[in-house]
Amino acid sequence: MKLQRIALLLITSISVASLGVAGCTTVRDFEADAQTSTPTTTPVQQVETDVPYVPTPQPVVDAMLKLAKVNSNDVIYDLGSGDGRIPITAAQKYGARGVGIDIDPQRVQEAKQNLQSANVGDRVEFRQQDLFQTDLSPASVVTLYLLPDINLKLRPKLFKELKPGTRIVSHAFDMGDWKPQQVQQVDGKTIYLWVVPENVPANLQ
Repeated sequence: MKLQRIALLLITSISVASLGVAGCTTVRDFEADAQTSTPTTTPVQQVETDVPYVPTPQPVVDAMLKLAKVNSNDVIYDLGSGDGRIPITAAQKYGARGVGIDIDPQRVQEAKQNLQSANVGDRVEFRQQDLFQTDLSPASVVTLYLLPDINLKLRPKLFKELKPGTRIVSHAFDMGDWKPQQVQQVDGKTIYLWVVPENVPANLQ
């Protein structure tokens, strides 16, 4: 009887372990990780940024991706990607490909560390770049959490480089007189959706 119980425990342990081997991808809980993670000790170069780092809450991330109707065919460019939660979540939940752009090497290093444990490294990459120097043309979805003046400065580049039909979602800030297609409230936060038009109105160029 004791041998049977030991054998049953061994079988159960092997079965549970095999779930991890099978590659079941769970969505990373960035809010919980932020409470428990320890800062990296690897030295990184300090750079001056135009936008202070404030992470988008995970419920807002989820709502942004849902508002953009992200799917497995999409390529998401997250401008000012911080800890990488938007591209990582898009890959985990929808199978999308993602590119995170951030000028701060510390944030890029953090995002790459998060990516290592997210099990979607084949679909997401992070680049230390100035977003104004980045080629955005491959994107089908662009996500933003910048500042009002940066959004306005970025707008001509979005019109110039993005294909018609590309969705743009911004957390907290609009695009001036370019009126959004949709506006949503999520836990007291505002998110905006635009779709790049076939012909850009003269007043927006």
